[in-house]
Parts: sequence; structure tokens; C-alpha cells
Amino acid sequence: MRRTVYRWARVMGGAAILTALIGRLGTGPFVHGLHMITGWSLAAAAGIAAMTTVCSAWRWSLVARGLGVGIPLRDAIPAYYRSQFLNTVLPGGVLGDVNRAVRHGRDAGDVGRGLRAVAWERFAGQAVQVALALIVLVIAPSPLRLSRPIVMVIAVAVVVGALGVVLVIRALPAGGSSRSARALRAARADLHLGLLARRAWPGIAIASVVVVAGHAATFLIAARTAGSTASLAQLLPLAVLVLLAMAAPTNIGGWGPREGVAAWLFGAAGLGASQGIATATVYGVMVLAANLPGAAALIAPHLRRRSRRDAPALDSPVSGAPRDAVRWLVPRAARLEGGIGG
Repeated sequence: MRRTVYRWARVMGGAAILTALIGRLGTGPFVHGLHMITGWSLAAAAGIAAMTTVCSAWRWSLVARGLGVGIPLRDAIPAYYRSQFLNTVLPGGVLGDVNRAVRHGRDAGDVGRGLRAVAWERFAGQAVQVALALIVLVIAPSPLRLSRPIVMVIAVAVVVGALGVVLVIRALPAGGSSRSARALRAARADLHLGLLARRAWPGIAIASVVVVAGHAATFLIAARTAGSTASLAQLLPLAVLVLLAMAAPTNIGGWGPREGVAAWLFGAAGLGASQGIATATVYGVMVLAANLPGAAALIAPHLRRRSRRDAPALDSPVSGAPRDAVRWLVPRAARLEGGIGG
């Protein structure tokens, strides 16, 4: 019951945000964003998404290998495309990742480790995204009208807090057979083998930086496509903050918090809330189009299984004509051989 209530609360949260935006600003910003979309913007989004998907799949492969449920990159890429597509079209924004984790865990023979591999992979990506967002807010003018010293204090607090959590997990004794002790041992081992291993963390960090840069570039293209004339120095802090807001699970196929935060931030930066909604709308459509290869990856296994099931076997009733031809040829070839030998 609690899971059902939480699931509906996530959907209703995104719907409530969209309803409030439409009630306050009307449907004009959404329609304007849709009208401004061009083929060039969709092509650019698809190209950037191909790069970020390969990097994300590589990050997942590195983490999964450290946890003992390795997946080849050639298999990780279509699986990641599939999960991104499901995240885009289903409520909550995480169901695609759950599907990816369960399917990989079943294939690897350990669903628990498959789930943990995806969870740690997503955690690593979010951690790098937060770090880069803080760096951008320190360097560029804050759209929230915060002074640079305040932003730096927040950044230092976040970094120190994250390091403190890691150190506590590694320092606490993990003896005992209780559920919490087992979870602590698993978390410690996952951090050591999956994220912080010498052979893994450089690739995880590089892949995460490229992914965040690609998503930010897509948002900047969406802003230009929607008609924004603000400078990149103004738009980049907005982009990184909107990307952070998209991690909130209260959305409908990605819609909801993204538009709400974009309207608020663009308004706070003096660019207009309507411009923020139009940019977020363009970005949402660009992401959906860029993730369409995931739909192909989703249905391809079903089509292969169906083709194998429908393919007639050599001795099946469907293949009666070839079988009858063989029956006709064999005795005549035998008679012909006997005649030549005589």
C-alpha cells in the first residue's frame, strides 16, 4: 500500500507542477517551445545522446565488473538506450533503470548485485553532476542572486559531507549478522570494488564528466532553439541546476519538475519564466527524440524471438515441399547410379 501511494504521489507531484504552471502562465510557453523545434536541434540532440549513452554504458560496465556482474560494452549500450527511453516515457523517471538492473541481474545470475551495480552507477553520475554544478555556480554568476562566498560555503559543505559519509562507511565495524551489518558490509565492498578501485574510478569520473557536459550542451541548444538570446555565462548555471532538478522522481515521463525549476530559475535570472518553460519543453522533446533508439532496443529481442519461433524447421509440416523434393530425388539418383555402374 505504501509503495502504491508513493507511486501515485510521484505522478501527481509532476501533474500538480504542470497544472500550476499552466494555470499561471497558460499553455503559450509550451506551444511556443513546440513550434520552435527544428530538425537541426533534433539531430544535434541525437548525436550528443549517442556520445553520452556510450559513456554512461561504459561507466555502468566498469561498476558492474567491479561488483562481479560484468557486462560487455556492446551489450551495455543498447541496454542503456532502452533504460533511457523507458525513463523518458514512464512516470517517475527511474523505471527504465530498474528494468535494466533486473534484466542484467537475471542474466548474470545475481539480481541483487545487478540492482546494486545500477544504483552505484547512477549514484556516481549524480555525485559528479553535483560537483560540477557547484563548480559552475562558484565560477559563474549565480542565477539565485546568491553571493559567491555563500555559494562557496555551500560547495565546501557538500564536498565535506560527501567525504564524511564515505569515511564513516569505511571506518565503521561491519561485524554481526544483522540486516544493517550485512548492508554496511555490502556498501563498503561495493565502494571499494565498484567505485573507488584504481582501475575503475578514473573511467567513471571521465565518463560522468562527459555525460554532464553533453546534457548541459543539449540544454543550451534547447535554449537557443527556444529563442533565448542570453549569454552562455548566464545560461550555463541555469542548465546545471535544471539538470539537477530532473533527478527528482516526481515527474511524468520527465515532465514536471524540469519545467517548474526552469520557470523559476529563468524568472530569477531576469530572462522570463515563459522562456524557461519554452526551453524546458524543447529540451524534453529533444531528449525524447534522441532516446528513440531505445524503443528499437526494447522491441528487437521480441522480434528476434518471434522470428525464431515462426521459422519453419526442415522436418516440420510447413516445409513439406522441400521434403517431398528430397523424397523424389533420392530414389531416382540411386537408380541412375545403378545404371551407370551396370
